[in-house]
Amino acid sequence: MSASRETVQDPALPAICVEAQHRLGRTLRSFYERTVDGQPIPLDQVDLLLRLRHRERELQRQR
Repeated sequence: MSASRETVQDPALPAICVEAQHRLGRTLRSFYERTVDGQPIPLDQVDLLLRLRHRERELQRQR
C-alpha cells in the first residue's frame, strides 16, 4: 500500500488544520536552524544516512 504523508493519518490522533501545520513547520524549522543546522553531522549518523540511501536505491531498482 502506497500513500502520501498528507493522506495517512492515525485515527487515534486529532487532526490539525493546514494553517496550524504550516505554523508548526515554520516554528520547528526556525528552531532547528538556530540550534542544530550549524553543527557537523556525527560520523555514525553519516554512515546511517548512507546505508539508508543505499537501501532506498536498491528498493527503487526492484520496482
